[in-house]
Amino acid sequence: MVEFLYSIDVSLFFFINQTIANPVLDQVMPFITDLNKNSIALFILGIWIVYLLWKGGRTARITIGLLVLTVIIGDQLNSSFLKEFFGRVRPCRALDGVRMLVDCGGGLSFPSSHAVNNFGAAAVIGKYYTKQRMYWFIFASLVALSRPYVGVHYPSDIFAGSVIGFGIGFGIVSAWEYLDKKFSKTL
Repeated sequence: MVEFLYSIDVSLFFFINQTIANPVLDQVMPFITDLNKNSIALFILGIWIVYLLWKGGRTARITIGLLVLTVIIGDQLNSSFLKEFFGRVRPCRALDGVRMLVDCGGGLSFPSSHAVNNFGAAAVIGKYYTKQRMYWFIFASLVALSRPYVGVHYPSDIFAGSVIGFGIGFGIVSAWEYLDKKFSKTL
């Protein structure tokens, strides 16, 4: 059964990595996958955070605080525990014929930290900015899809990462709402 599921994962990986490959996505997907390394994107994100902290009110401050907490918890849980526990080697190191559009990276594959962090962030932002929710989940999905496209993750890595990230984001928001209700009545 495990071999059968792995064969489906590999087939889906090569479908995303090779079959749907085209010159436009070959330019777009590496950019999307490495936004966290793009200094212009990080600068814009920093300006956006400062602006929200300054002008966004209580909702923005709560959202940013929960975002930071979600990414810290999600990234540490995933990178320091889950990846080590599962020990899955990246497809760019395990399979022959992988189209590589970015560096393979030295880390492990399962689950995808990009998916964990982006779906966790989408869950938090989507809770407080409901009109933007769909756009944040589309963005998280594009980042996740970019990972097998550029050759560094299996589809199951991004699926598991998206579920874990959403769960962490949802859990942190739920815990905050519970604590906020409980302690705001006592003050």
